Amino acid sequence: MLSYLFDGTFEGLLTCIHEAYYRHETPDHIIWGDQLQENLLTCCAQIPTDNGKADKVLHSIRAKISADALEHAFHAYLSEINDIGVWIYRYLRLGWKVGPSVDRYLCEDEVSAVHEAGRKVEWESHKMLGLIRFRELEGGIFYAPIGPDHNIVSLVAPHFAERLSDQTWMIHDVKRDIAAVYNKTDWTIAVIRQKKALPLHGDELEFQRLWKQYFKSIAIRSRRNPGLQRQYMPSRYWRYLVEKN
Repeated sequence: MLSYLFDGTFEGLLTCIHEAYYRHETPDHIIWGDQLQENLLTCCAQIPTDNGKADKVLHSIRAKISADALEHAFHAYLSEINDIGVWIYRYLRLGWKVGPSVDRYLCEDEVSAVHEAGRKVEWESHKMLGLIRFRELEGGIFYAPIGPDHNIVSLVAPHFAERLSDQTWMIHDVKRDIAAVYNKTDWTIAVIRQKKALPLHGDELEFQRLWKQYFKSIAIRSRRNPGLQRQYMPSRYWRYLVEKN
């Protein structure tokens, strides 16, 4: 068995795809360090990220397949599902054979795997738009911790850059130690390894108390439906909801 190892970035994945294509190899796995499970039957090839090769693959996907195929591949990558790297490679390899019609080949395993992974990412990023709760820190920065199943912080950031364009804010994915940081002009992804509680603004606890009071006051006790609530607001997200603490 042949495994390609990369650094976990999308550029690193595209570099692996470039190497596999031009080496005429079909790796059994394309994975990053945290997913590696070593055994005696696996031959591992470390693939260093090469931005030049990644750009070639990027432009090739746009030119020879489609912009939609690139979006599908990127969203599938963000899912971080086991072995999604090799499914993306197989999907793109099929795309280079059949062109823009690749997404019509729904009976092909690689197409269905990439589409399914992408749908999970898109569903969660859409759901998270209504579940992100900002709290004001000392210094006037608005901070929102999240712990999504998938790596969606780059997908939700543009929404808040538009909606909260006059504020400085940070959306922190505490599971992955990354954050989207916005400075009233543009946003970027940064590595954040903050484990301690951050100091809140003096009025923040009072605003949280008012929000919890509002949350309770609008509830109709006779129409409580915990099952339906968990469907629209899954309990795995409650940890970072002010009204659920």
